[in-house]
Amino acid sequence: MGRVHRRTVIKALVVAGAAASAGACSTSAQPATDQPKASPSKSAPGTGSPGGTTPTPGTTPPGATPPGTTAPGTAPAGTAPTRTFSLKTSQVAFSRGDRPLPTTIWQPSGNGSFPLILFSHGLTARPRDYAEMITAWAKAGFVVAAPAYPFTAGGVSDFNPLDVVNQPADASYVITRVLERLGGAVDAGRIAAAGHSAGGMTTLGMFSGNRDARLRAGVVLAGRQIVATPLTGAPSPLLFVHGKLDNTIAYADGRSVFDAMSWPKAFLTFPRGGHVATGRSLDVISATSRDFWRWSLYGDRSAKARLGQDAAANDLATFTNRL
Repeated sequence: MGRVHRRTVIKALVVAGAAASAGACSTSAQPATDQPKASPSKSAPGTGSPGGTTPTPGTTPPGATPPGTTAPGTAPAGTAPTRTFSLKTSQVAFSRGDRPLPTTIWQPSGNGSFPLILFSHGLTARPRDYAEMITAWAKAGFVVAAPAYPFTAGGVSDFNPLDVVNQPADASYVITRVLERLGGAVDAGRIAAAGHSAGGMTTLGMFSGNRDARLRAGVVLAGRQIVATPLTGAPSPLLFVHGKLDNTIAYADGRSVFDAMSWPKAFLTFPRGGHVATGRSLDVISATSRDFWRWSLYGDRSAKARLGQDAAANDLATFTNRL
């Protein structure tokens, strides 16, 4: 890594030692003893390779048209589930080469194939720290997989914030392994990525450089790009969420990514919000992001129409909608 690039990365990753989460901590996940069906990929860290071959898409998710009928980022006509699903939660010990990626999976209990969301945590955080928001997504009809990254998760022995540059490839690898593991329970034609803070950087990295072409949508929570680079591949809708009082990752840095992109996009701004959302602010984020997923992954146009109402709840946020 060049000296200038390295300084840019370090500046981008200056985060308070106790980097926090977007939701309340939960320890409901129970470890699973079974292992992934496929052997780990040998691709080098940072290559951006998803790892392995692309699995065959699953069957059509409830209330949606068959996958592959529309281009990535184009919402097909459909309706998202209206029921609240019970959940199955498991932990799986994935590894990409010598990079351990223990992953928590929240899975709706129901028939048919569900969309998949890959969630990336922030520095020194763990997947369970975001359980409140992730659980709300999963209960609405989405499989959510959240890896703990080997050098940035809470409790790791060799913490290295610069390793964030390798996490987009880790995230793509986990997507491949989850598709192999869950088979027809996941619709391989409806995949998205989301992340908070450094996880937001990871998410944006999946849409640039070695773009993961499987992604149809993304949510960036208090994130920014490590280095300003154009997004690549087929246009996909992105939802940004940021507080104007964020002292960890400046609001202007997240907004600059939004302003530069020409894809379908929306920005949820909390004028009095910081780097971490709790309480009523988290309720607004959870509701808005759920309807964003319902539209972008199920093609539910009524969910898209509700976004402004979701964002206005509690009079805490403003919403820029260019979807």
